Amino acid sequence: MRQKNFALIGAAGYIAPRHMKAIAEIKGKLLAALDPSDSVGILDSFFPDADFFVELERFDRHLDRLIREGIPIHFLSVCSPNYLHDSHIRFGLRLGADVICEKPLVLNPWNVDALSEMEYESGKKIYTILQLRWHPSMIDLHNKVSKSRKIRIYDIDLTYLTARGNWYYTSWKGDEEKSGGIATNIGIHFFDVLIWIFGGVKRNVVHLHTHDRAAGYLELERARVRWFLSINEDVFPEEIKRQGKRTYRSLVIDGEEVEFSEGFEELHTLSYRKILHGEGFGIDEVRSSIQLAHDIRNAEPVGFVKPYHPLVETKLSPHPFR
Repeated sequence: MRQKNFALIGAAGYIAPRHMKAIAEIKGKLLAALDPSDSVGILDSFFPDADFFVELERFDRHLDRLIREGIPIHFLSVCSPNYLHDSHIRFGLRLGADVICEKPLVLNPWNVDALSEMEYESGKKIYTILQLRWHPSMIDLHNKVSKSRKIRIYDIDLTYLTARGNWYYTSWKGDEEKSGGIATNIGIHFFDVLIWIFGGVKRNVVHLHTHDRAAGYLELERARVRWFLSINEDVFPEEIKRQGKRTYRSLVIDGEEVEFSEGFEELHTLSYRKILHGEGFGIDEVRSSIQLAHDIRNAEPVGFVKPYHPLVETKLSPHPFR
């Protein structure tokens, strides 16, 4: 396969190294990168020859010059803050590139419709990274449910805890208008994979939604889901605390734990490989999870109304900057 040229927006962010690694491992070439922060020494590990810019205007002008000189930009990788994804995807389409965007594709469902129209008009494709769909455990579960001849409703407890320090609340991630809040910022992958496996949302109840945790109950076509998300390490199980781990994932289906705590490191590279082979996830794939995350964000929490996740009753912590 002919080598593909890439440009990347958001080079200084947490997720950017996974995209850089993926581009390198599929033998792509990163021609240019952009970030308002110049703390991008990670480029030396993958693409030391890539041109780097801190201003969108100069980045735009540079890419335009490359294209006029006959050097195409095949893909734009978007790793910028969530609230900028929509604008940067549009930039990529106007550039004449296909776009690979980190989750969430956008924050609001109406943005999906607008991007779909622009995608059609441009003739280019928008892909999103839904790496959990490529996790072997999730593929096995999807196959098991989809091939089952007997229609049954599964009972599920989803728990995702990932510790974050006070920096989180000062950054864009702590601003709900910019990140979409916890349900979007750390939960949307899990909502997507559950909808993919168990079908569309029939009922959505939010029990709790604060600065550091969110919880609720979902009825999907083939599952009843109690879910809990948090960035506060105080809610971690004692055994996880003793092990010094900063992340805890648990998916319990009908009383049995589904192991998916490992194997995340290579999923971005696999996602890129799939995109190159025409198997990437397009814009229509994200509609349901974006709608759900939006509805959770705007719902009025009902409090202790059963059925709710056991961790809903854990003691709330004060917001660090209130």
